[in-house]
Amino acid sequence: MYSTLGKKVLNILILKILQEHSDSEHLLSQQDIIDKLNQEYGVSCERHAVGSNIKLLKKLRYGIDVTPKGYYLADRIFEDAELVMLIDSVVFSKNLSHTQKKRLTDKLEKIGNKYFHSKVTHIANLPDFFHSENKQALIALDTISEAISKKKKIQFVYNKYGIDFKLHPRKNKEYIVSPYQLAMTNGKYYLIGNYDKYDDISHYRVDRITDVKILNEPVKPKKQIREFSQIGFDLPKHMAEHIYMYSGESVWITFLADVEMMDELVDWFGKNFSVTKLDDKKIRVRLKCNEQAMIYWALQYGNDIVIESPKSLIESVKNIAKKIVADYES
Repeated sequence: MYSTLGKKVLNILILKILQEHSDSEHLLSQQDIIDKLNQEYGVSCERHAVGSNIKLLKKLRYGIDVTPKGYYLADRIFEDAELVMLIDSVVFSKNLSHTQKKRLTDKLEKIGNKYFHSKVTHIANLPDFFHSENKQALIALDTISEAISKKKKIQFVYNKYGIDFKLHPRKNKEYIVSPYQLAMTNGKYYLIGNYDKYDDISHYRVDRITDVKILNEPVKPKKQIREFSQIGFDLPKHMAEHIYMYSGESVWITFLADVEMMDELVDWFGKNFSVTKLDDKKIRVRLKCNEQAMIYWALQYGNDIVIESPKSLIESVKNIAKKIVADYES
């Protein structure tokens, strides 16, 4: 096939060979390129043709380095480390089914050269990782993205897991939601939107969404949504205030914490909180957060923090803690 096209595709074939077989540690001489053209594509050419085509590719701004020992493609879309990060993000994603993960990792792996493959041998363990049973997750993600760009409402079935480990609808009717934003946290995609009946922001796990459809109706204007109308919408701030992606308004919270908690505080809340040093071991922290989410965060770090306000949060944590103690003592 390629041999009949001859010189018309020679520069493309040389570029493909450099993409697949070269890097800074694996240079290709003109003879190496000639041999691979013949072996892989059945194309014959002279040394001067290799040199002139590489000059042409360089003029077209392909990042080919020319050294006394040979050529290699230096300028790639992704560095190896970047590709590894992308592949790992797919492998550890909780949004995708096993089949979707395998298909995506295969595509990403092919972007690298043949020497890159040995750096991602861990993807052989793909079946061992948790994966979503929802094979519609990528379709849902794409459809929601389109609806956001078109500013149209969507309709979908929202699911939860049953004791049979399968997804089942939460309600006997479909949700109608105005989609505003997609965000990822803790390896899961969330839709940030407004459920049609209310005027607040709600969150939906994309891997729990099936049968999503774009409606002709425009999204609810943001001025009708409390969080948007009051303060506008700042996604990083919203994410920091809605750990665990609980819906509802945020409140001001004060608590005592160990100084050693700073790493965890920054991991969870970014830098959107104030700190007062009390002594060498204790600090007072003030931040804004969803109260329901803070209940579970406080229980998670119960050995290291003490809630000071609001009173409603203190009472909620105390009541849950009492129930836990009672359950273990019964």
